[in-house]
Amino acid sequence: MNLDNTTLTQELNDPILNTGLYIILTTDEDDARPVYISGNFNNWRTQDKEFMMEKIGNNVYHYKFSHDFDYPVELLYKFTKGDWSEVEIDSHGNRTENRSTLAHTGIQKEHVARWRKNWLPFKQSFLPQVQLISDEFEIPQLNKTRKIWALLPHDYDNSSESYPVMYLQDAQNLFNESAEFGNWEIDKKLAVMSEYKIGKIIIIAIEHAKEDRIKEYNVGKTVLGKGQGKKYIRFVTDTLKPFVDSNFRTKKEREFTGIGGSSMGGLVSIFSGLRNPEVYGKLMIFSPSLWVVPELKINPKKANTADSKIYLYGGGDESKTMIEHIKSFKENLISSEFVKDKSKINLSINRQGKHSETYWSDEFPKAIEWLFFNTKES
Repeated sequence: MNLDNTTLTQELNDPILNTGLYIILTTDEDDARPVYISGNFNNWRTQDKEFMMEKIGNNVYHYKFSHDFDYPVELLYKFTKGDWSEVEIDSHGNRTENRSTLAHTGIQKEHVARWRKNWLPFKQSFLPQVQLISDEFEIPQLNKTRKIWALLPHDYDNSSESYPVMYLQDAQNLFNESAEFGNWEIDKKLAVMSEYKIGKIIIIAIEHAKEDRIKEYNVGKTVLGKGQGKKYIRFVTDTLKPFVDSNFRTKKEREFTGIGGSSMGGLVSIFSGLRNPEVYGKLMIFSPSLWVVPELKINPKKANTADSKIYLYGGGDESKTMIEHIKSFKENLISSEFVKDKSKINLSINRQGKHSETYWSDEFPKAIEWLFFNTKES
């Protein structure tokens, strides 16, 4: 670290320093990503260009609040590499508390030992409780049975709280360490989120139908033929949700209920939301197989009395048409007035993203936070 370079010396000798707050940050880990300061002064936004710190030396950054800045009485803040998945942590990988100062002028020196990477590491004590609801949960609509899991907040048994619920497809790939193509690691991501006092949610993970997976997630007649998706949606909506609401402490209303998945699981989740907007107020749609229904018409069966929140994600390295399809789908949602307020749709695109669990894993906590816990206070 070099605090004595010419630029820094000039800044520290600036006669107007005493008319604003000057923050100097040193860090033990250097990389090319920019550093942002986020806090109660900008609603904890993590990629706010106005609050990007300037690099002024080897592992040294600075930011100066102007003399006329509208300060909170107590300034609360943290440093990130542009996302809460890459927030500062201490040298042992532990969460750091909010930094704070009552000063509105002078110099504040800070130090970051390490940065999180993709929300990790996690702490075992914050892992969700994983319960097998049933090895053979009956699906009367399809005359089948299915393995279904519940992931409960780590302190569920010591709490009387009720929680929002997210229904996710393809449970085999969500937290199974031996999954063939890897897994989303949602248990680990939920652990880190809980440590940061967000993400207190119940996840209901529904295993797919193996060789009948595509048929079960295919809704109506598509390029894949006639599917069983309508019956599957009725199962989740009319059979599984009432069971979950009766056996767990859930917040039952639409604004606390979500459904989601990736690929074909994302497609059936889209149809679940379109057909039952009075049930699902949150949709988490990753890399949906929109090519299956090239003429998808957004014509919800029931009036959407309140806007749904929809998190859309697609990767640029998935297919030639993924980004085009997902952008077109967003515009169709708006033009159909299924979503009247554009701010209720979050379109996330990773130009390097591939069609794989690794990228969906990275997106999962961001989607959950935006859909259910939009106010960031930690």
